[in-house]
Amino acid sequence: MVKKEDILKALKKVNDPEMGINIVDLGLIYNVGIKSGIVNVDMTLTSPGCPIAPQLMAESEESIIKVKGVKKVKIEFVFDPPWTPEKMSDRAKMELGI
Repeated sequence: MVKKEDILKALKKVNDPEMGINIVDLGLIYNVGIKSGIVNVDMTLTSPGCPIAPQLMAESEESIIKVKGVKKVKIEFVFDPPWTPEKMSDRAKMELGI
């Protein structure tokens, strides 16, 4: 059985290339839903026009599909609520000097 923790662990391997921090600690993952091996992820970007959106989506899908038991991955970009630096983990804030 696929667990949310397994998906988040996989997503921690995906780094935002501009900031050098993984997308989980950056607070870009809003929701992870799992049903019958199908993983649905709602994620955001630091800005709606972010040029690395396709790269982040592809890397996220590749990381998730490697998790044992995952059959399919659906990632949707959402922008409500908008991302703010407050969504970052304490670790990410410390790394960025915030």
